[in-house]
Amino acid sequence: MILFPNAKINIGLEVLFKRNDGYHELETVFYPIGLSDILEINPSTAFNFTQTGIDFGGCANDNIVVKAYHLLQQKHALPNVSIHLHKQIPVGAGLGGGSSDAAFTLKGLNELFALKLSTEKLEEYAAQLGSDCPFFIKNCPALALGRGENLTPINLNIEKYDLVLVKPPISVTTAEAYANIAPFIPEKSLVETIILPVNEWKGNIENRFEKTVFAAHPEIQKIKTSLYDLGAVYAAMSGSGSAVFALFDKGNEPEANNFEGCFFWQKNNSFG
Repeated sequence: MILFPNAKINIGLEVLFKRNDGYHELETVFYPIGLSDILEINPSTAFNFTQTGIDFGGCANDNIVVKAYHLLQQKHALPNVSIHLHKQIPVGAGLGGGSSDAAFTLKGLNELFALKLSTEKLEEYAAQLGSDCPFFIKNCPALALGRGENLTPINLNIEKYDLVLVKPPISVTTAEAYANIAPFIPEKSLVETIILPVNEWKGNIENRFEKTVFAAHPEIQKIKTSLYDLGAVYAAMSGSGSAVFALFDKGNEPEANNFEGCFFWQKNNSFG
């Protein structure tokens, strides 16, 4: 079985307040994009996990894909499998690549072994692996609240624009992004602003992590500025960074040589 766990972007990200449990209450829109990893899962005589592509270090047993397998294995006595993950989604970028890998592992195992788990049950398991993992179960545009796990599907389609994604050769950890963050409740909620025409998003839809992340890494801010200078209709950092995405009118998108030394991905953002 071969699967293609895809990335997501955050369109708007508000950090509203710090909760009693120590987490922050968020408001954001998750939107799936076509950039993907490659995940292969096959029955095997012994459990085995291998990885190629982008290297992000760490012990294989700590990989979230392995954790996803063991979670279902403990609950449903799964047989052994061989899993190979080819990473193409940049890490430390705010694109949810690891969360997507985990969610697709759950979905793949559910199909491979005919577990007949409901979407709701898969989302419940996914939430045990990471806050934005449940999004990748249904994998459709959604308003996310709480820590990102409370999802409401929304009618949002930006296919008339081309999507450009740029990531500098730096990564931003979640802890770094939250450092010195100042929770803020905006005058208008994202529910109200996301329905505006895309050409009105600039100045109305913000990623609140940009202030602290840009201060620590001005090169990320420079990328956003450059995307606007090149004609972007809307540009923003995704999640906690460091990737920046931009929407361009078709035929007006920039070339990779505008961002030498950076990861650059460009594709019509229609997803499916």
